[in-house]
Amino acid sequence: MFMGEYHHNIDEKGRLIIPSKFRYELGEKFVITRGIEECLFVYSMEEWNKIIEKLKELPFTSKDARTFMRMFLSGATECELDKNGRINIPATLTKYASLDKETVIIGVNDRLEIWSKEKWNNFVSESK
Repeated sequence: MFMGEYHHNIDEKGRLIIPSKFRYELGEKFVITRGIEECLFVYSMEEWNKIIEKLKELPFTSKDARTFMRMFLSGATECELDKNGRINIPATLTKYASLDKETVIIGVNDRLEIWSKEKWNNFVSESK
């Protein structure tokens, strides 16, 4: 289970350090994709495969289901950590989540979420 909140900077090449506490649970390869509320979701391959199976059950005739699958799956990228514990986030995903420099990485049970610090602070303020 992922939990906790960590603050790290993304560099000019789109690389972000994943907290060491999360690296083992993520495994060698994992998936990063567009999340909900303009953040990114990061899943271990095991969790990703569970999600794919659930998505297969969504009705193809539902416009909302098709729209969600397009947004969720088209942004999905398989990643692995470099020797320094960083991931390279594709430019399309950094733009989607407005990741500029300061980021917040949170553990949310079965996934990590990567937020821009500004959006995370707004979310926390609005959730009080």
